[in-house]
Amino acid sequence: MKLIFLPSVLLVISNVHAFLYNELVQYIDSHKEEYVEVLRDWVEVESDSSDVLRRSDLHRMMEITAQKLRSLGGNVELVDIGEQELLDGQTLALPKVVTAQFGNDPDKTTVCIYGHVDVQPAKMEDGWDTDPYNLTDLGGNLYGRGASDNKAPVLAWIHAVEAYQALSMELPVNVKFVIEGMEETGSNGLDAMILAQQDTFFSDVDYIIISDCSWLSRRPALTYGTRGNTYFFAEVEGPNKDLHSGVYGGTVIEPMTDLIGILDTLISPSGKILIPGIREAVAPLSDEEWKMYQDIEFDIDDYKSKIGVSQLMYNNKVDLLAHRWRYPTVSIHGIEGAFSASGSKTVIPAKVTAKFSIRQVPNMDPAMVKKQVTDYLHSVFAKRKSPNKLKVTMIIGAKPWLADPSHPLYEAGKVAVKRVFGVEPDLIREGGTIPIARTFQDVTGKSIIMLPIGGFDDGLHSQNEKISRYNYVEGTKLFATYLNEVAQIKRSKV
Repeated sequence: MKLIFLPSVLLVISNVHAFLYNELVQYIDSHKEEYVEVLRDWVEVESDSSDVLRRSDLHRMMEITAQKLRSLGGNVELVDIGEQELLDGQTLALPKVVTAQFGNDPDKTTVCIYGHVDVQPAKMEDGWDTDPYNLTDLGGNLYGRGASDNKAPVLAWIHAVEAYQALSMELPVNVKFVIEGMEETGSNGLDAMILAQQDTFFSDVDYIIISDCSWLSRRPALTYGTRGNTYFFAEVEGPNKDLHSGVYGGTVIEPMTDLIGILDTLISPSGKILIPGIREAVAPLSDEEWKMYQDIEFDIDDYKSKIGVSQLMYNNKVDLLAHRWRYPTVSIHGIEGAFSASGSKTVIPAKVTAKFSIRQVPNMDPAMVKKQVTDYLHSVFAKRKSPNKLKVTMIIGAKPWLADPSHPLYEAGKVAVKRVFGVEPDLIREGGTIPIARTFQDVTGKSIIMLPIGGFDDGLHSQNEKISRYNYVEGTKLFATYLNEVAQIKRSKV
C-alpha cells in the first residue's frame, strides 16, 4: 500500500524541500574555503597503506578522521581489526576502522557511507609538478595525493552532515560512516569486521553509499558496477647472488630472461588474454548493455588526448567502454629485483619478481583465476626447461560488484544530480576495483549505490592527482541533497 498525497500537500512538501536546499547551498558556499583548508590538513598526512614505514602516519590519519566526526557529536568508535602479516613473516597492526552514527530514529531510513583515507604512493621524482603532500591550489584545481581518491569525497560527506547540523535542520535520514585505512592494498581486515558486525552496526542499515569513484566525462554520473582484481607475484630465482654479465653472461640461464619469457605469454599485442579459461568465464554483453553504452557521453579523441596516446585498443565507444568496464584485462606493473636506477649496471639479477594483475568481471571467480594463472605459468615455464625456480603467488583476490541501475537508490541519485548540476547523470560502470562493495553486498544483503564526485581527469593513482574546487563544493551539495532524496524512498511505503 502506498501513501497518497493531495496536490496541495505535495506542493507544500516541494516548497519545504526547495527552502531546505537553498539554505544548505548558501551554507556550503559560505564555508568552501574552510573545506579546502580541512582537505589541505588531510592531504598533508602521508597515509600510504602500501608503505609499512608510513604505518604511524596511517594510524594518525584514522585518529584525525575519528576526531572530525566526534566534533560533530557523532557516536564514534575506532574498531580494532587485527594485524597484517608481511611477506617476511613479521606482523604489523592494521589501522583501526572508524565507525560513526548520527541519528537512530527507527522511523527513518538509515544509510551507511563508506570511504577510505589511505592513499597510493607518491613522490616528486615520480613526475609530480607539485609536492604531492602539500595541497596546491592552481587554476581551480586542488592538487595532492588522495585529494580525489578518497579524502575529498569523505570530507564532502562529513561536511554535508555538518551543514544540516549548523542550520539546526534535522537530518532526513540516520547516517552511519565506515571509513577504513587499507583500501589501496585490498581492505585487509575489513571483510572480517563487516561479518562480525552484520547483526549489530549494520543491522538497521537500509542502504550503503560509496563515493570512491569518478565521473566518466564532464557529465555527472552514477556508478552501478566495478571490476574486481586478482594481483599476482611471479618470482623466478636462479643463482645464489647477483652476477657480473661480463663474467657469467652466456654461461647461466638468467632469471630475468625466464621471467620476461613467461610474461610475454599472458596477453597478445591486440589485448587478448591467452590464459585458458579466463575469457570463457565472462558474462556476455547484452543488447540492453550495448544500448546503455551507446547513450553515454564519452569522447574518444578527448580520452586519447588526456592520456597522451595516438592509438587505443578499440576505435568505437561501445567496444572501448565495454573493455574498460566489463571485460577482464591483464596489466603488468613492474619487476622487483631488476636494475631500475639511472645509469648503467651490468648485473644479472639472481631473483626477479614480476607484479601483474587481472581485473575480474562477472562471472569470474578469483579462486579459479588463481588456479588458472598458476597452472598456466608453470606449464609455460616447464617448456623452457630452465633450472631456475618459479613461484606464483596471488596476494589480492577481489570480486567484481554489480547493482541494478533501476533501483530507487539510482532514481534518487538522478533527482539529486538534476537539482544540483541541472543535467541527467550518465549511468556507468567502473574499470577499477572497490573490494568492499562486493563484501557489503554479500554479507549485509543491502542495496548499494556508488555516487561519485571525482572528475574524469583527476588522475587517480597517477601523478598530479587533483580534485577541482567545483566538484568538491558542488559534490558536498549533491551529498546533502541526496540524503533528502533517499529519505523519500521510504515515504512511498507503509
